[in-house]
Amino acid sequence: MKKTLLPFFLCCISLAAIAQRNTPTDGDWTAQFLVLKNTEEADLTIRVGDIDNLGFGFDEAFNPFSGMSTYSHGFPWAVDAKNAKGTDRIMVPSSYRFGTYAANDGYTSSTQRPDNNPMTISIPLEEVHNVKAATAALQLFIDDFQAPAFNSKFQVKINGLRFTEAEKMISRINQTGPIGKLITIQFTPELMEKLRGDSLAISIDDPVSKQGDGYAIDFVKLLINPKFIYKGKIKGRIIDATTRQPIANATASVEGYTTATSDEAGNFTIEDIPAGLSIVRGSAAGYASDEKQADVIADNVSEPVELELKRSGKVVYNNKTLREGDDLVMNNIQFEVNSAKILPAGKAELDKLAAFLKQNSGIEILLSGHTSAEGGDVLNRELSLKRVRACKDYLAAKGIDDGRVTIKGYGPDMPIAPNDTEANRAKNRRVEMKITQL
Repeated sequence: MKKTLLPFFLCCISLAAIAQRNTPTDGDWTAQFLVLKNTEEADLTIRVGDIDNLGFGFDEAFNPFSGMSTYSHGFPWAVDAKNAKGTDRIMVPSSYRFGTYAANDGYTSSTQRPDNNPMTISIPLEEVHNVKAATAALQLFIDDFQAPAFNSKFQVKINGLRFTEAEKMISRINQTGPIGKLITIQFTPELMEKLRGDSLAISIDDPVSKQGDGYAIDFVKLLINPKFIYKGKIKGRIIDATTRQPIANATASVEGYTTATSDEAGNFTIEDIPAGLSIVRGSAAGYASDEKQADVIADNVSEPVELELKRSGKVVYNNKTLREGDDLVMNNIQFEVNSAKILPAGKAELDKLAAFLKQNSGIEILLSGHTSAEGGDVLNRELSLKRVRACKDYLAAKGIDDGRVTIKGYGPDMPIAPNDTEANRAKNRRVEMKITQL
């Protein structure tokens, strides 16, 4: 690793920038590990890594939780052995091979193996077991991710489980400078189950693209029952990409948060979005969706986001013509009673689905699990989630990238028939497929 530039960069950091701070929602910023309870931000906060902009510090008045970006800073920098593992260090995707002519950024060209190997960040969960966790979110202060520029294919894993919602956000973030910025990602119900273990192992890497898109993480925060004291609004417009005309009654959404409907002029406003980088998605019947990055600043409205929707293409599955956004009940996917074990007819249906996805490599799907109303709602939601997880695992075993398959378990919450007869209850026990990207 080159270190000749380090003294120059360090001398540019003011005393005010590296001064210790202590705030009610984040405690001592210099601490490498910290637990806070019952703050304005969350019922429980667990932080790994100090809050210091990779050692370059913040301006005295800068609030990293406001959604503002840091100023550009220098590189490379020396790794401090006192920093929490995986924080305050340059990491280069494992698929990149030094000495090749693949694209690379300054972080990559100025570092070397093994110093820049991706590292897992671990969050101990002992304190979580003392809290009734209804919701959770992960906050990361990230630096120099440039997937749109490099066509990187980052994967995010929590205890080995792909966190596709986080991947979709990171794949659309284009930080240059390099600069730091906060992102907040809601836990899915499936990931909530990981909070029952001893620790969360957070892994971010690009194992496939071979691009030298170096990156860094200043700190990670786990928020249990988050309240998000720093919020803003996203404003934008949804239009037809060809005619440039507004699309009324279209939907704008941020995954895990609220949605909004466009007016006659195509305009929308999404309220109460956590400060930092967000990805807003526009969708409408008959159109392929569009997603754009939005900068959300606390107590402010974002710069206008224009979502351009193209007319959706068509695919045929099981003799049914489908567009993006269409749902299809997978009647043949059934399970053993009170079990996630797939019956033979269900495996045959999943074999057909795997072949379909291989033939249409750009398609992404959502598999949702549903049950009838017998038994407790919570147990039914858990069962429905386990069942679609079994389907996703089956598809992965058949060679389908599990990043293309999102799952949700709704239990009895979305019946398609009254739960008054066995025939109707059987209709409610189902797996549905939605085309989310075509």
